[in-house]
Amino acid sequence: MSTLLTRLGGPRLLASGATIAIAIGGLLALTDHPQAADAVWAALTAVILVPLTIGVGRSLVRRDPGVDAIALLAMAAALAMGEYLAGAVVGLMLSGGNALEDYAGSRAKRELRSLLEHAPKRARRYSGADLEEIDAELIKPGDRLMIRSGEVIPADCLITEGTTSIDESAVTGESLPASAAKGSALRSGTLNLGHSIDVVAERSAADSTYAGIVRLVRSAERERAPFVRLADRYAVIFLPFTLIVAAAAWIGSGDQVRALAVLVVATPCPLILATPIAIISGVSLAARRGIVVKGGGAIEALGEAQTVLLDKTGTLTAGKPQISRLLPFADLAPERLLFYAASIDQASTHVLAESLVSAARLRGLNLEPPQATFEDPGQGIDGTVGGRRVALGRLTWLESRLGVDFGERSRREILRTPPGSAAVAVAIDGEPAGVIELADPLREDAAAMIEGLRAAGVGRLLLVTGDDRRVAEGVAAAAGLTEVEAECTPERKLEVVASERDRGEGAVVMVGDGVNDAPALAMADVGIAMGARGATAASESADAVLTIDRVDRVGDAIRIGRRSLRVARQGIVAGMGLSGIAMGFAAFGFLTPVAGALLQEVIDVGVILNALRVLRG
Repeated sequence: MSTLLTRLGGPRLLASGATIAIAIGGLLALTDHPQAADAVWAALTAVILVPLTIGVGRSLVRRDPGVDAIALLAMAAALAMGEYLAGAVVGLMLSGGNALEDYAGSRAKRELRSLLEHAPKRARRYSGADLEEIDAELIKPGDRLMIRSGEVIPADCLITEGTTSIDESAVTGESLPASAAKGSALRSGTLNLGHSIDVVAERSAADSTYAGIVRLVRSAERERAPFVRLADRYAVIFLPFTLIVAAAAWIGSGDQVRALAVLVVATPCPLILATPIAIISGVSLAARRGIVVKGGGAIEALGEAQTVLLDKTGTLTAGKPQISRLLPFADLAPERLLFYAASIDQASTHVLAESLVSAARLRGLNLEPPQATFEDPGQGIDGTVGGRRVALGRLTWLESRLGVDFGERSRREILRTPPGSAAVAVAIDGEPAGVIELADPLREDAAAMIEGLRAAGVGRLLLVTGDDRRVAEGVAAAAGLTEVEAECTPERKLEVVASERDRGEGAVVMVGDGVNDAPALAMADVGIAMGARGATAASESADAVLTIDRVDRVGDAIRIGRRSLRVARQGIVAGMGLSGIAMGFAAFGFLTPVAGALLQEVIDVGVILNALRVLRG
């Protein structure tokens, strides 16, 4: 019903109108205008009945009648029997519940805004010896293109001229850049970090890797099973019970008003109100913890989470390379090795340069401005620092360009670099100076997050990543995980999510931060995106976004979901129990429809106060 109400002006607008209409009718009744009061209340009941009837009709066609069916019967019967105030009060309860659900927020639309913004719109294509700017969608296989520094690759292609470094993190999740030379294959959606290169398109933009990921997200959203609200699950039991009691009251007494009174006190206010208020409180509490949850359905699903799938880069790891080892040669101190490397790297555009410079400044090193620098993108950089010639980059580049002989010992040290790490060779005045090793470290709060998830009752935890298996297994072991799915494409991540959902062991949560995670986030029962570094395709596709850079908030999100669900169930059970007792009194003629409606309002107050306990955390 809430979707239809939104189209007709909004649930909150209707709830406000219902409150005003009941008040106006009350004033008319108090000023001795009963017929006018009845007319106002009857009009209100009829107005709410229109979208309610359509909504319930659609649910019956889908064979999933929900909590609104009893309210429909009660309001229609009240209208038919002239019990207009009772019908109006039920309408107020129903519209109020839908307004609360609307306020909590239905599932956010997944517009793929960031995906589409990231996708390249324009490209530079060779036409003979000239360059022309075209729409990226016009790229055809065989087209020769120029990709400038800092541009996103618009289509899957091969390098025909130039050498560069490529940031593949958006597509593969790999945080370390990859070098690319003539003949290297590049995927659309990756970023050119070096100088301009010439490429030849292998596919059109529409058929390339990035466009395929966009299609996967859309497909995952369509295939995702609809969420069944907690209230609707209880309504499946409560609806037939109510109809049986109402029918028995009518048949046993011959008084149809008793049946109406049963329907009015049975109107599932605890179902209509307890869940939305508990969920709103959960959404509010989550926001205070830096977790933006896009709707009540996500909070409910978090409360039922039994499986959590975790991406590696940017989720379990920091997503930013850091120095893991400084290995100076000869008598050079480690801090001096870093000083020279970071000083020269101030002039570099390479992604690892920022890590070296940041590490040096954190150590309090006063870097000197480099002079007469030359950079070969993706290979290395050299120049002068404090009167000494400094070069760093790939070992092969330093040997071939500058003639530096690193010898067997240095080669062995570089070959010892573990998978997932990068080794930077450093030379000073033409002599080997040392090796700096960089790696993407495990987040400080990653292990605590794993422990927290287990403490929250999550039974199954998996690392799902596009990285090399040895790298993935090393990170998993450090974080305390035993199950690993490595070398996953976006398609494979979708398969893993689908497989875990097919197990039927509670809700499946996926946590990630990259474009390559977006399809899996959309397919999972709950997708949680690491959004502290800005809007991404992942945050657009996710149901919840962590706005602070702490992965342990994933455990908080699940604990908040569990508490919200527990309090909602308490309110539902208690409220339904009280309604059941009231139904007995109504069936034996001790409650009129209006008295029953007012009694339900008293029950509502208790339900609301109980649901608000969620806010206390």
